[in-house]
Amino acid sequence: MGTVFKNGTIITASDMFIADLLVEGEIITQMGRDIASDGHAVVDCTGKYLMPGGIDVHTHLDLPFGETYSNDDFDTGHKAAAFGGTTSHIDFVIQPKGGSLMDGLVKWRKKAELAQIDYGFHMTITDPRDEVLAEIPSMLDEGITTIKLLMAYKDMYMIDDNALFRCMMIAKEAGMLIMVHAENGDVEAILKPQLLAAGKTAPVYHAASRPPEIEGEAAYRAVMMSGLTGCPLYVVHMTCEPAIEAFRRGRELGYPVMAETCVQYFFMTVSEHLSAPDFEGAKYVCSPPIRTKRDHEVLWHAIQDGTLQHVSTDHCDFWWDGGIGPWREWSAAHPNGDWAAYEAQDPSYRRPGKELGMDNFAKIPNGLPGLEDRMLVMWEHGVNSGRITPMKYVEVMATNPAKIFGMYPRKGTLAIGSDADILVWDPQAEHVISAETHHMRVDYNLYEGMHIQGKPIKVYQRGKLLVDGDEWHGKNGEGQYIPRDPFAPVL
Repeated sequence: MGTVFKNGTIITASDMFIADLLVEGEIITQMGRDIASDGHAVVDCTGKYLMPGGIDVHTHLDLPFGETYSNDDFDTGHKAAAFGGTTSHIDFVIQPKGGSLMDGLVKWRKKAELAQIDYGFHMTITDPRDEVLAEIPSMLDEGITTIKLLMAYKDMYMIDDNALFRCMMIAKEAGMLIMVHAENGDVEAILKPQLLAAGKTAPVYHAASRPPEIEGEAAYRAVMMSGLTGCPLYVVHMTCEPAIEAFRRGRELGYPVMAETCVQYFFMTVSEHLSAPDFEGAKYVCSPPIRTKRDHEVLWHAIQDGTLQHVSTDHCDFWWDGGIGPWREWSAAHPNGDWAAYEAQDPSYRRPGKELGMDNFAKIPNGLPGLEDRMLVMWEHGVNSGRITPMKYVEVMATNPAKIFGMYPRKGTLAIGSDADILVWDPQAEHVISAETHHMRVDYNLYEGMHIQGKPIKVYQRGKLLVDGDEWHGKNGEGQYIPRDPFAPVL
């Protein structure tokens, strides 16, 4: 017995039409009008849209950062993602300093035992020793086709141009994709201490320490190396006009370069959000920083004309008010304890959060929540506003990332033979985004009070119902790892 989705308006990256879908087991087996429902369960989708589950290729679940860890893990983060219409994501494995790539992968596989939706991994290289670079092609055996390198975070994660260029040459031969965080870390390492020495410690100075010029310069440098090596490049979380201009020039030259932005960069500004009084600005600290309204329009145009291929989240949430004192006391008494043991002691116990940087913006954990809100916010301000069509929405939220990252057509579309990751989307459903009702494990929401129209009322993962209105049907361990294919297309 399967499930027939009757009379829905199917939306793909290229078409929008009324049809039925038949799901048998975990895949879509038929698509057409008047599919017989004999022996099958029926979901009446009259007046509703049927879309592929969203894909977010940029998340940081349970990520170590300084004295703390990001809040959402493969349990709470997956539940939040599904309620927002995202059914697959790719998380970043971090190579431990002095360790191998496989050492990092072992840790992330353990974290992923809690998985409730489908997931993949990128590999982040932080210590590019010769033996580590030699390990890159072996990641293909693990279903990992993407290597991330950071051009920022000097003395922590930053790699130099030598390592970046060598990684590109290796990846090119293996059919892999290089991803970069594009900011000039050497310049940032000069600006930051200058600001702090001048007593400029408030959250707003985070943006001054990482101006748009250093993002544009680093993006241009990475693009040129892609052109020299022929290695496909994917620039993550682009925020500003200088970076977009550098990237657009590379595409005009025919270089194999692609890029994303993140939802927050369409809405948040330095003047309104990062400058908020009473440490409220800390809620919006991320890297690269949020920018200006002028940059918002540049990013919307880059989505519209295809310069940018995807909208992700860079989801990496921290409490705004975590509580440093209890954690430091407990960890001193339990040096081998973990977060789960600490937080199990008392419901009020929280791992430290943004307050770590109360007197020093450089110590504020970098990262924002957004995994649950991405699809909702982009529908409201993309489709409902007339900026993009429903087909373009599916393209940038699901189909493009599936193609770029070697998951298509298993993921990212509604087609015969594809996984039955299906959103039953009600374009008339109204919702007000709020921290009081979201499922992310964080005490604030970037889009607090935003009214949206259109949301998923049922969410299916490989034919299994995960979300039914306000009800959750997912289970830990039911999310599957997605091994990905090399030599994916450059869009």
